[in-house]
Amino acid sequence: MRQAERQAHTEPTIHDVAEAAGVSIRTVSRVLNRSPMVNADTREKIEAAIARLNFRPSLRARALAMRRSFLIGMVHNDRNALVLEAVQRGIVGEAAPDGYELIMHSVPSAENLAIKDVLAFVHRSRVDGLVVLPPVSGIPGLADALAQEGVAAVALSSTPVDGYVSVIISEERRAAAKVARYLVDLGHRRIAMVTGPQDMISARERRAGFKDALDQAGLTLLAEAEGDYGFISALSAAEAFLDRAEPPTAIFAANDIMAAAVLKVAAARGIAVPQDLSVVGFDGSILAQMLTPALTTVLRPFDEMARQATRHLLDTLAGAPIAQVDRADLPLILSESSGPPPV
Repeated sequence: MRQAERQAHTEPTIHDVAEAAGVSIRTVSRVLNRSPMVNADTREKIEAAIARLNFRPSLRARALAMRRSFLIGMVHNDRNALVLEAVQRGIVGEAAPDGYELIMHSVPSAENLAIKDVLAFVHRSRVDGLVVLPPVSGIPGLADALAQEGVAAVALSSTPVDGYVSVIISEERRAAAKVARYLVDLGHRRIAMVTGPQDMISARERRAGFKDALDQAGLTLLAEAEGDYGFISALSAAEAFLDRAEPPTAIFAANDIMAAAVLKVAAARGIAVPQDLSVVGFDGSILAQMLTPALTTVLRPFDEMARQATRHLLDTLAGAPIAQVDRADLPLILSESSGPPPV
């Protein structure tokens, strides 16, 4: 049967593309895998042949040929579904066009168990690489253990961490300082904070940035309480703050979920927000827009950071050069929950 007749009865193959473009199968494979080792003219010729033949590469054949699984793992220890959904959306949005699928894995909170757990996940799933979320990314020894196993891993973190092929750093200390300066500029002097759990780097960074900026303004926190990034812990913190003889005129909660708890306590007590109390959160999740009043918050662009991390990982797997450190700015999004203190 002639080639034209074969193509009429079967799906086109990589051999057909190579023949139509007048190149080797290896060159076609490089274009399919977005290798930088193909010049622009050859790439354009191969892509034209792919479009003309309506060629769709077999993921299984591609994986076997390249000895890859075309799976990316995301490891985390985060209970915040809003964060995880945004990160997942970012990873999939970047990975899917390259033919990669995502596997999510939750890691034990105990550091002595985490490294062994992550390595077991890598061996079991045979992922080609990892996107590692905080606080897992900050576990001492994890990056080195992955490197020794030959596993490409990109980290998200609020501070620099060594050992990963690339790190996307969110400037959380700077962002929290921005919140403090904003409240001071509004005229607030009685300011309280619900921190995150202080065994987490992100929580320590936010607390330090907020307190340092207050110190620079000649102020100290009226009160603070340690939360666990969960709703219940912030309820009791807000109750204690607002029971004071001189309650705060502004409360900064270290994430949006805890800020929602502060708003709930204020509403139950008939405290007007922002006329009598300003509330600011952190994360910029969809929750901030759903609350009444809408929440002033620091935006952490999870989906963009996840896309960036995934691009770095895919480029690493393809042998392309990448930036070892990228930084994400976290803007303060002003909304309805903050304003000047009461006269």
